[in-house]
Amino acid sequence: MTYSESVSRGENSVKKARPLFFVLPCWLLAITLTTYAFHGQTNTATALTAAAEQWLTSLTPSARAQAQVEYDTPARLGWHFIPKKHRKGLPLKDMSTQQRKLALSLVRTALSQSGYEKATAIMRLESVLNAIESQSGGGRHTRDPLRYYVTIFGTPSERGRWGLSFEGHHLSLNFVIEADRVVASTPQFLAANPAQVRDDYLAEVKQGTRVLGNEETLGFDLLGSLSSDQRKKALLSSEAPRDIRHGGEPHPPQSPPQGLAAAEMTMAQRARLEQLLEAYLSAMPQDVAAARRERLIAAGFENIYFAWAGATEPHIGHYYRVQGPTLLIEFVNTQPDSAGNPANHIHCVWRNPVGDFGLPAAAGD
Repeated sequence: MTYSESVSRGENSVKKARPLFFVLPCWLLAITLTTYAFHGQTNTATALTAAAEQWLTSLTPSARAQAQVEYDTPARLGWHFIPKKHRKGLPLKDMSTQQRKLALSLVRTALSQSGYEKATAIMRLESVLNAIESQSGGGRHTRDPLRYYVTIFGTPSERGRWGLSFEGHHLSLNFVIEADRVVASTPQFLAANPAQVRDDYLAEVKQGTRVLGNEETLGFDLLGSLSSDQRKKALLSSEAPRDIRHGGEPHPPQSPPQGLAAAEMTMAQRARLEQLLEAYLSAMPQDVAAARRERLIAAGFENIYFAWAGATEPHIGHYYRVQGPTLLIEFVNTQPDSAGNPANHIHCVWRNPVGDFGLPAAAGD
């Protein structure tokens, strides 16, 4: 029985992944079709530049000074997903209705439709956390779906290089734009607490909601498809780490891949691995996702590794890693949610070993 079959609640919140039966030409075809679809149309970089200029123009001088900083400031590399009283940039809560609308339009431009829906669902979970913690007498942190901050680094231009950050609790999205290209779109961090909403805390967030359901389900399904010998190679440890590695650091870990290589998988297992990758790729606009796929192909799909740690069944701490020359995915679900339900608190990230934030890769681990 697959993990998706074992989940008895929240199934409607997990979209069924299409069976692609991955072979290399399928990815090449996807890239070709995407390139054709975008030919003659405004690409993401150009659209982001226009949206950023429009938002910045709407701000007062003092708000703009808070929202826009130098590209080379160290703050550009300072990201994190923990609850914080203060962050770089201008929070949504300090914007007028029109400014907030333009800010969210900017974020929507940086993501796909499904990516934007995930991001805003993560923000709504702050209200769920507030409801849960209020029942127990209040928590240590302020929970507010408008405490998400937009920052522009440098000057948006069709010629120069500039950056964009959208960040708050459990969400960190980072982009570098140069001329008509998005040259960096990592770290891409998404998280969910609770991973599965267990009660009707809010009318707008239904019981059973799993914001990152695909990311979890497809990982379990790939693990479940492995033979005993393959699983021995994939399993790193019987105990899952508490969190992702190098969280909040400008460079991702540089340790070599571990686990089971795609080259050692059957065609059906490769299809499951591709579906897992798509759960992360689908958060990005088509041209950004296509550029990532192209880099994956150039580096060799067979060089991507899948590794697992912790429990092999849900609701007990578990972790997986997908790593290749151009990507590092880490997923961890070990912490309890705010109501005390075990392993119901997901952190997951896509990073670029070649260099997040458009930086050259760091040497060593």
